[in-house]
Amino acid sequence: MNQGIEPLDRIAFEWGPIHIYWYGVIIAAGALLGFLIAVREGTRRGLPRDTYVDLILFAAPIAIICARIYYVIFQWEYYAQHPGEMIAIWKGGIAIYGALIGAVATAVVFCIVRGLSFWKVADIAAPSIILGQAIGRWGNFINQEAHGGPTTREALENMHLPDFIINQMLINGTYYIPTFLYESLWNIIGFAILLFLRRMNLQRGELFISYVIWYSIGRCYIEGLRTDSLMFGSIRVSQLLAAILIVVGVTLILFWRLRPGRRPRYLEK
Repeated sequence: MNQGIEPLDRIAFEWGPIHIYWYGVIIAAGALLGFLIAVREGTRRGLPRDTYVDLILFAAPIAIICARIYYVIFQWEYYAQHPGEMIAIWKGGIAIYGALIGAVATAVVFCIVRGLSFWKVADIAAPSIILGQAIGRWGNFINQEAHGGPTTREALENMHLPDFIINQMLINGTYYIPTFLYESLWNIIGFAILLFLRRMNLQRGELFISYVIWYSIGRCYIEGLRTDSLMFGSIRVSQLLAAILIVVGVTLILFWRLRPGRRPRYLEK
């Protein structure tokens, strides 16, 4: 019944020996849309117009490198035997937490050099980051990765998923749970929540921390469904890191709220 179903072509465009993969196109599209939103909001909030243009020139390549390094570290047993594949990110295999670590570290240094508030820059970027992540998960869909355990076509149909998603979840004769979709939808909801929260004029830093908490809650649960988790012994690395970030994020907001003195607000320029 399901014979003859072919996965979607991973190659978006070909020019002779040059192949452009959908994975990269989708990741880039998510990053571009998020960037445009951040630039517009940053201008409204009084940041210099070139702030995010200059920041992304440094943060984007560093984030990609860190995302790959993070992934390779926790898959070292494989890459030690296949060193030539360490840079083959077009095949998938970048870790969002690695990207976030690289991007945040770059932003901290950037803001120090420019004399800007890191928390202000991070707050403005928070909705853009989670929207980019929501879009980027569809790159995993094309690559048939970041999925959950085995399931049945009937179960997927009962979720009222379109055929193109169901068919792409057929991998080597077995259907799998589309956890990439769960995370994408979770992030879209998070994007809407952050847009609402930024109108509430939170204290500076709280919008970005709210993003960290929201994303980490969803990732902590969804990671438990996946079959390709990066492991540290018997521990799923992303679940552990998500749990730590939730605790740190909540603690930081409580600390800001309870300490004496007034913190700047999001809507203040």
